[in-house]
Amino acid sequence: MANATFSLPSEFTPYASKVATTSNYLNFHGTGGSNWSQQYLPELYAQEVERYGNRSISSFLRMVGAEMPMASDQVIWSEQGRLHLAYEGAAIASSGQITIANSGTHAVRVGQTVLVKGGGVANPVRCYVSAVTTNNQQLTVIPYSGAATFGALTGFDASESVDFFVYGSEFKKGDPAMVGAVTPEFQSFTNKPIILKDKFEIFGSDTAQIGWVEVSGESGQGGYLWYLKSQGDTTKRFEDYLEMVLVEAEKADSTSGVGVEGSEGLLQAIGNRGIVASNQFDSGATLSEYDDLLKELDKQGAIEENMLFLNRDANLVFDDLLAGLSAGAQGGTAYGVFNNSEDMALNLGFTGFRRGSYDFYKTDWKYLNNKSTRGLVGGLSGLLIPAGTTSVYDQQLGKNVKRPFLHVRYRASEADDRKMKTWITGSLGGASTIGDDKMEVHYLSERCLVVQAANNFVRFDS
Repeated sequence: MANATFSLPSEFTPYASKVATTSNYLNFHGTGGSNWSQQYLPELYAQEVERYGNRSISSFLRMVGAEMPMASDQVIWSEQGRLHLAYEGAAIASSGQITIANSGTHAVRVGQTVLVKGGGVANPVRCYVSAVTTNNQQLTVIPYSGAATFGALTGFDASESVDFFVYGSEFKKGDPAMVGAVTPEFQSFTNKPIILKDKFEIFGSDTAQIGWVEVSGESGQGGYLWYLKSQGDTTKRFEDYLEMVLVEAEKADSTSGVGVEGSEGLLQAIGNRGIVASNQFDSGATLSEYDDLLKELDKQGAIEENMLFLNRDANLVFDDLLAGLSAGAQGGTAYGVFNNSEDMALNLGFTGFRRGSYDFYKTDWKYLNNKSTRGLVGGLSGLLIPAGTTSVYDQQLGKNVKRPFLHVRYRASEADDRKMKTWITGSLGGASTIGDDKMEVHYLSERCLVVQAANNFVRFDS
């Protein structure tokens, strides 16, 4: 028995004697002021020693406060398009015209200058845009040097694929204004929360095996609270579901007969909008291969601080790759995402290193190693997740807001907080809602994951 002194939460009403009711039942899931149970009842966890944060996605999100309430059935956000005009896979016609691939349109205008690369030409060619077609599918470019027309350049053949981007413009004295304008692009994304449920039940005969805790409040109130150790297992499993569903969830497509809508989880979001690397950590992995990934990150948002959640094999490969680096190359890593606290990063099981202009914090992800979760089916070596925040336009607020790249939205209102709620029904513990000789503890959560700027995320498939 423990005798704890604390500020008693309003949801608890201890009894002076050992009487089991719904109002003095000590739920293993503590929210707000009732989150004292793990601190004051260490004997309940004697067989399940926990280190804060099981190095999983959701525990890290809770640590940095990346969980936010929402009131609607969906969350909608907009992301900016790229600032500069660039095109890949455009085709050259014999006349020297460049046709955008797949009959797409372009936003290049007469008078702009482009840098074109392709064919057998070692260096890109600087060209002037002299004309565009009315349907904006083709443009005529003239090289600044090497030939009178683009089609006459050595190394560029008809129907060859080229890449190019706009780097500026040039006009003669007295020329009219630029014709046309470029409207900034943005993309709108949406996700919807899913409702998760679970239930713990215990029959009347088994409730004799309960535990009692004597409490003493700072305001003078005191008495006894009771708990069921077995209910803690159900709570822990449900909390794991809250994490796993955000990672694995998938939106149902039009051909599915599943009957529910689903939600876009982390793996699906990266597969749809992010970077997917395969066999990155095979036995022949080299540091240069990893540097190729850094170059891909350079093409995206180039977020300086990133977190690596890896399975055991991938983590060992990383250790081998980093073993050859000098101490100076590994030193100087900042801990900005952890409020510049090295202790905070280490408590979560992260270790940091710097490569190029990027800081990385890598850790084992138990979800990938556990034989009762992803460790059973495999197929995933790890994830790279950018740290920090990004500015997006929130449709509901009607303004730009700062949001973590990866965060959880849960349904909540003044009347009902559905982040994770529990309630008791039955004919035991003071409840009288059903006639059966049992007590039921119900669990419910309504939540979804928001993956912003997914082009900066990497999924390592094995």
